[in-house]
Amino acid sequence: MTLRSAFAGLLLATPATFLALPAQAEPVAFDHARLIDGTGDPVRENVTVVINDGRIVSVGSPAPAEAQHVDLSGKTLLPALISDHSHVGIIKGTSGGSDNYTRENILAALKKYSDYGVLTVTSLGLNRSPLFDDLRKEQHAGKNPGADLFGVDQGIGVPNGAPPAAMVKGLGPDQVYRPSTPQEARQDVDRMVAEHTDLVKLWVDDFRNGVPNGKTLPKMSPEIYRAVIDEAHEHNTRVAVHIHDLDIAKAVVDAGANILAHGVRDQPVDQALISAMKAKGVWYIATLDLDEANYLFAEHPDLLNIPFVAAAIDPVLMAQLSNAEWRQKTLANPLTAASHQAVAINQKNLLTLYRAGVKIGFGTDSGAAPTRLPGFAEHRELALTVEAGLTPLEAIHLATGNAAELLELDDRGVIQPGRRADLLIVRGTPDKTIADIDQVDQVWQRGVLVSHGPVH
Repeated sequence: MTLRSAFAGLLLATPATFLALPAQAEPVAFDHARLIDGTGDPVRENVTVVINDGRIVSVGSPAPAEAQHVDLSGKTLLPALISDHSHVGIIKGTSGGSDNYTRENILAALKKYSDYGVLTVTSLGLNRSPLFDDLRKEQHAGKNPGADLFGVDQGIGVPNGAPPAAMVKGLGPDQVYRPSTPQEARQDVDRMVAEHTDLVKLWVDDFRNGVPNGKTLPKMSPEIYRAVIDEAHEHNTRVAVHIHDLDIAKAVVDAGANILAHGVRDQPVDQALISAMKAKGVWYIATLDLDEANYLFAEHPDLLNIPFVAAAIDPVLMAQLSNAEWRQKTLANPLTAASHQAVAINQKNLLTLYRAGVKIGFGTDSGAAPTRLPGFAEHRELALTVEAGLTPLEAIHLATGNAAELLELDDRGVIQPGRRADLLIVRGTPDKTIADIDQVDQVWQRGVLVSHGPVH
């Protein structure tokens, strides 16, 4: 078989066939593309993008004579999506628990992300060494199908507090540290740094989630979170903090946190927070889908009939979501009303912070609860971001170039010569209609076609 005929077969292959193939040995030219390059710049029409050996070779230049050609007429080419806040190995079906932290379950989720065009995932805590460390190395090297993997090893929570053990059954000290003194906190940071964690994660708040008279958990003391932040910075490691309320956001920014891993959802952000975040270069991840996922399928069961959505749902979970009794119970839960309010406040705060020039990343907390569906959640986050008031192009910029910048990755997120050929091709014009981002046509990872989307 010649290289030319091999490549032609690749374009028609089933996912099981083409996932194991190496990067192409000849250049590939994507012709007549509508290009969203991930920088936030306007769309360019009728552009040729050439890739070779897993990298982007040229943008807007003629293709070399030996190139294979892929006609993208009527389609949009953009960088693959990047999640700055997700989780792996926590959920399987309808259950969350330590027993789910297996190689098989994690790799299945990473493959699901890639089918939806999300090729870089940051698992922000609750991971278990050495499995997480091994898989992270393997995904960096491209040894397994699925998204590349970054993240926090265990993370640091509160004794008898957040993250709540009842939420993740079996959650033990090998998946989260719960120091009771500043010295213990520093030692926990040292352990994570020794395991080459990409970031340090803190759970600070009481997990009340805005529910009136809801049960609250102990908050992390300032002495603990200041010790964690200080020790992490001693090791040149950045700190992401789980927050919900404005007062905690302001306190941890003052203490030196580098990333707010969730949006402020109890009240409008104020100028004091805006000024502090801008002065210190603090990143903000809104995770709008987190709260919406609490009620979305109960209020809109028709979504379960859409193949693009259904492809993300485990059969056991699908049975639960299809159950009328489950829907009624969910709608009556006080968390549902609180979640609606949280989404609305979060969206307003996202727009305020974005317009004020605060650095905004992209994430969803997907994989942390059954209804936060890997892959689909990221597409839903884009829709909610546009609903918040950003343009579709601005939303896509958050999920590509900005998300890569938050992770300090300069090899992806933007379509420029020398960057990784991690590409998402969709039918339509997602810069005009964000719903078109769901029309996944092709996903290319390191220059290899790895998926035609979750539905093909």
